[in-house]
Amino acid sequence: MGKTTAKTENRTIAITREFDAPRELVFKAWTDPEHFAQWYGPDGFTVPKCEMDARPGGAFVIEMKGPDGTLYPIKGVFREVVEPERLVITSTGTEEDEDGNPLDEMLNTVTFEEQAGKTKMTLEVEVVRSSMDPAQALAGAQMGWGQSFDKLAAHLAASGS
Repeated sequence: MGKTTAKTENRTIAITREFDAPRELVFKAWTDPEHFAQWYGPDGFTVPKCEMDARPGGAFVIEMKGPDGTLYPIKGVFREVVEPERLVITSTGTEEDEDGNPLDEMLNTVTFEEQAGKTKMTLEVEVVRSSMDPAQALAGAQMGWGQSFDKLAAHLAASGS
């Protein structure tokens, strides 16, 4: 399995992971709702609802279900889709302030680099808006994404990469 590295700066964290799979498959795992629902979320979480329109301006709606049954809705928009090289996606929770702005918003930039049949993937997460300290939000993102990427590696292996 690939090595994961992470680097944090102010309101941004960059997480790099290598997958033993071609980048077209890793890209598809991010843009096909059937694939995405199989690996997204921390350990013990499932994704009973996953709808996405992976094109610039296209929306996605996800419901993560925690081990205790709590549902965590997430929505967002694909800002850039450059197959199979790059995705830029905003993600927000559903809680909003009195002006209708989300309390929590992240800007996620994912790049996929081909490396001799394997894929080097880098995810940069920027805290745009947070109801908690940005450092806390990034620590949670690093843990959650790390566990998700472990699940993604297993999903890719099972997908016959």
